Amino acid sequence: MIVIPAVDVRGGRCVRLREGRAEAETIFAEDPVAMAKRWVDLGAERLHVIDLDGALGGPRQTALVRRMIEAAAPVPVQAGGGLRDEGAVAEMLDAGARWVVVGTRAALDPAFLTAACRKHSARVIVAVDGRGARVAIKGWTEVGDETIIELGMRARAAGAAALLYTDVSRDGTEMGPNVNDTEALAKAVDMPILASGGVASIEDLRRLAAIRRVTGVVVGRALYTGAIDLKHALEVVGSSAASADATRLLGGGIGRGAKPPSEE
Repeated sequence: MIVIPAVDVRGGRCVRLREGRAEAETIFAEDPVAMAKRWVDLGAERLHVIDLDGALGGPRQTALVRRMIEAAAPVPVQAGGGLRDEGAVAEMLDAGARWVVVGTRAALDPAFLTAACRKHSARVIVAVDGRGARVAIKGWTEVGDETIIELGMRARAAGAAALLYTDVSRDGTEMGPNVNDTEALAKAVDMPILASGGVASIEDLRRLAAIRRVTGVVVGRALYTGAIDLKHALEVVGSSAASADATRLLGGGIGRGAKPPSEE
């Protein structure tokens, strides 16, 4: 399993939200570009970058995300936040993202998801954000009718590269991940799962690494507070065998310097 540092940006700064609430913001750095470079220098094999301005319905910060991607090179970046039409998806890929993370539009529009996965083969990750059993949408401000497993199965049928599962009630809380629902999703949907939300300790990482099909975990607040040391985490749960398996499952491009599937 790979450990993927999260670098969320809002208003030009590196922040973390608690449970996705805009009013519950903690600023961790004034320079997201420098933060992206910091995680790369500490050994990250991949970064997770989210434009919270775009996710919350404001202007997307694509130019800033582009600079972060350039600073992280050759480490690949998965990026999202407000990618709710084909133009936004294409713009993020043009900015250098190896994968795009789509959530709300994927949940609300099956035709959009299928078209995006076909056009950008192996480069679309579907965010399965859950409040309980159901999918959270529109910057996590609403709950849809679909369950997380239903969305996961639909994403698999559409040809998505992976699922990014987050229990939004735990995100940014360091309460520990929702291991039970992560495992239930992994058992129900035969595709790579990236786990996220509430990770607070090395033991949390070990528990997630034990779940079949969980190929990566996104860690945010715990890295910024020091509850998890990235280098130590990589030593504990990372291995060449695990990275090789994750690369196979995601169609390539996990590690440093790897090319997108379309260029291999």
